[in-house]
Amino acid sequence: MQRRRQTASVIAAVFVAAALPGLAFAAEGAKAKTKTHSVQRHKGADGVVDATRTGPKGGRTTVDRSKGADDLTDRSVTGPHGKTATTDRYRGADGRVDATHTGRKGKVSTVDRSKGADGLTDKTVTGPNGKTAAVDRTRGADGVVDKTVAGPRGGTTSVDRSRGADGLVDKTVTTTRP
Repeated sequence: MQRRRQTASVIAAVFVAAALPGLAFAAEGAKAKTKTHSVQRHKGADGVVDATRTGPKGGRTTVDRSKGADDLTDRSVTGPHGKTATTDRYRGADGRVDATHTGRKGKVSTVDRSKGADGLTDKTVTGPNGKTAAVDRTRGADGVVDKTVAGPRGGTTSVDRSRGADGLVDKTVTTTRP
């Protein structure tokens, strides 16, 4: 029995000795890892601000913005592996700005904005799998805009904003799951 205790204590000492240099290194913080990224913005040939983003591992993403025929800004994002995602913004039949987003894998999402009965902008987002989420904005009795989101899987989120005694806007978020 005495021999087992000695063996266990020797093994424990070896593990502690092996861990101490690592702990001392972490405590010193001598070699902190730094990762940087950069964003280079420039005016494109069409006069709209384009960007080139360089990630921490050297990957480059380019953002090419352009003015569409309807004078709204569209964009095309090409990732570091050459795949492109596009966002086309346009005015719908009701005059609101709608959008169609085509992802890097070719799936399409749409955003349809409309003016609600209360004069605030509501929107319906249809995802690439055909499921929709609806956002309804309303003005509360205190004059602050509240929001209700009906998610694509049946859940609901309500955001109730109110103006506090100090004049700042407070909010309460209530989420119900399906």
